[in-house]
Amino acid sequence: MEDLWERIQALSRNGWKVKSVPKPHLPFEAQLVAGKSHRLSPISCPPPTPSQSSSEMLKGQEKHEADMKYPQRLRRLHIFPMNKAENMQPVDRFVVEECILDVLLFFNGCRKECAFYLVSLPVSYRYEYLMAETIFSQLLLLPNPPFKPIYYTLVIIDLCKALPGAFPSVVVGAVHALFDRISNMDMECRTRLILWFSHHLSNFQFIWPWQEWSYVKDLPKWAPQRVFVQEVLEREVRLSYFEKIKQSIEDAAELEELLPPKAGPNFKFHSDESNESTDGLKLSKELIGLIRGKKSTYDIILWVEEQIIPKNGTEFALDVVSQTLLDMGSKSFTHLVTILERYNKIISKLCPNEEMQLLLMNGVSAYWKNSTQMTAIAIDRMMGYRLISNLAIVKWVFSPANVEQFHVSDRPWEILRNAVSKTYNRISDLRKEIQSLKKGLQVAKEASAKNRKELEEAKSVLEIVEGQPAPAERPGRIRRLESHVKNAEDEERTLEESLEAKGVLLARAHEESKDLLKLLFKSFVDVLTERLPPVSVDGEIPNLRSGDQNVNFAAQNSEAATMEIDNENGADNNSEPNERNTKNAYNVGELEQWCLCTLGYLKSFSRQYANLVKHSNVG
Repeated sequence: MEDLWERIQALSRNGWKVKSVPKPHLPFEAQLVAGKSHRLSPISCPPPTPSQSSSEMLKGQEKHEADMKYPQRLRRLHIFPMNKAENMQPVDRFVVEECILDVLLFFNGCRKECAFYLVSLPVSYRYEYLMAETIFSQLLLLPNPPFKPIYYTLVIIDLCKALPGAFPSVVVGAVHALFDRISNMDMECRTRLILWFSHHLSNFQFIWPWQEWSYVKDLPKWAPQRVFVQEVLEREVRLSYFEKIKQSIEDAAELEELLPPKAGPNFKFHSDESNESTDGLKLSKELIGLIRGKKSTYDIILWVEEQIIPKNGTEFALDVVSQTLLDMGSKSFTHLVTILERYNKIISKLCPNEEMQLLLMNGVSAYWKNSTQMTAIAIDRMMGYRLISNLAIVKWVFSPANVEQFHVSDRPWEILRNAVSKTYNRISDLRKEIQSLKKGLQVAKEASAKNRKELEEAKSVLEIVEGQPAPAERPGRIRRLESHVKNAEDEERTLEESLEAKGVLLARAHEESKDLLKLLFKSFVDVLTERLPPVSVDGEIPNLRSGDQNVNFAAQNSEAATMEIDNENGADNNSEPNERNTKNAYNVGELEQWCLCTLGYLKSFSRQYANLVKHSNVG
């Protein structure tokens, strides 16, 4: 506000001359000068209402409510140096930003028109850099962008095509600037940037000067720039295929090390190296025969209970069934969905509790260890069929093996994001269905009342027949009106029952959401408490960035997973720990990055739940 006020004062001193504001009044200036002038009454702003509460919590609540009611339209992201703003007066930036935001708002459903008007703003100077900054500011806006990120992706693509000689180079400069500062970026913004960049490159034949980033191979595995390149390549493989992406980085062959493994299943029962493998292979073939023989789900469950569980146990039965079904559905996403839809009751029978669901997810992760995408899809679909609970997914993500990956891979976070989003979407969908049912019930009640009124009016009209009063309406019409009343009452009753059932489901979904929230934040607290250095006796908090000697510490939990320590070249450091630290001696830089990633995702999920509370009345 102070910055804007200073620029307005400078504009006032210059006679209110600004190039970025259109002047449609100029052709009518003579008539306006000769016309009647009007004096405006003075404008006074209402004084601020002092807060009567002294509680910090109440003040925070008031601030939150104000932020929700009057959200900030733009949080400016300074990507380029100030000299890129050619021939712009101080206030021009504000005016052009508002114009760009208005175009993005009013044409959010029409990307082509949006791009057309963005390149046609009535200003006499170049504003491509300012336009790129404004769009990226919206794309990376926290807690949520005004529109879906895909909208900004499409607008940037269309702008590159509309201004082929100017805007692509601006986008390249923005990407390099953001890449240089990726370590200071919020984790949610990093994720959005990765998704946008991979999608953007897929629309331009995956062409990028990768050789300029080839140095990231020599960075530690947890370095933010290395992780960024690694995740972008992984997302590109999803949008294309492995050989195509490998070919696109020919000029930077060093980056082949960061490519994901060539996608393919890892079926456990291919070999017969051990008795267990032989038993598993035999039983897997028998199960495939039952499925291809069109045996019913009940028959297969009976076969599992009689042929596998008594001899090998439930865990082995789950391993055989899950691996076999995943292998049969491995050809495509459609095959996987079909298999799970037909035979989900078998898995459900074997996974009655969270312990077995954790084993199931371990099996899915092992089978699709070379494909992060298929792992996430399989677990997401299993949650959709209620084979896996959202609480089990949280526990699995925070298991020691996955905690080690928090700062080097998006794999566990993607699965956790899907679980939280699906939980939130269930509540959103139920609320929409309840609103629709309420509207339908109101319409049904009005129709029922109207039909009853027509029936009563028809019965009330009498005539004298042979000296006796009788209904004047024909019996056929009376029967038809009675049928309408009965049908309307049945529909009203059905809608009331559906509304009651949906209300029960919504209450249960709210409870599930609360349980998920508690477990999620408890899990964050546990892993952070386990790995963060303890506070000293005098209350001094060790500084991870300064290389504080107190940062290297022995883990409190002897069973905690040991983090991988990388030296400057990214190689494993297998040296013996020093005398102070007998277990889990962490590299300071790696520990800092792990904490930043974990805390960043904690903030991200906090924002997601704040949005849930805002829209669904969850306490």
